[in-house]
Amino acid sequence: MGLIDRIFGMVFGGGNNLIRDTAEVFVENAEKGAAREAVMRGDALAQFAGEFALQQRGLFDRFMDALNRIPRPAMALGTLALFVSAITDPIWFASRMQGIALVPEPLWWLLGAIVSFYFGARHQLKNQQFHK
Repeated sequence: MGLIDRIFGMVFGGGNNLIRDTAEVFVENAEKGAAREAVMRGDALAQFAGEFALQQRGLFDRFMDALNRIPRPAMALGTLALFVSAITDPIWFASRMQGIALVPEPLWWLLGAIVSFYFGARHQLKNQQFHK
């Protein structure tokens, strides 16, 4: 009887269940997996909460952010205004376009570089702030 108890105790009980321990090598324990998943989700939510928490910024920072938001809408609305002016007053529009045609090519390259660096720097800054 003692030998049988020891064999059954070794296989099914005594803190070390040989069948369970062997099966967990091949199949995940669902209860432990769910606990790990819950901890992982909680950590992810805590990280998101930390990333998207509102930060107190000064008046100057808010003013500069507002100022940095002007160029894209101004360029879009300016382009639409050019279309409207071309339709409403073609002679005025043509005279302005003749003036633009006289701008030398290196100045156009400089304008393109300035606009590209402005938007590129802004994109990089916002991307870095997002990753913080």
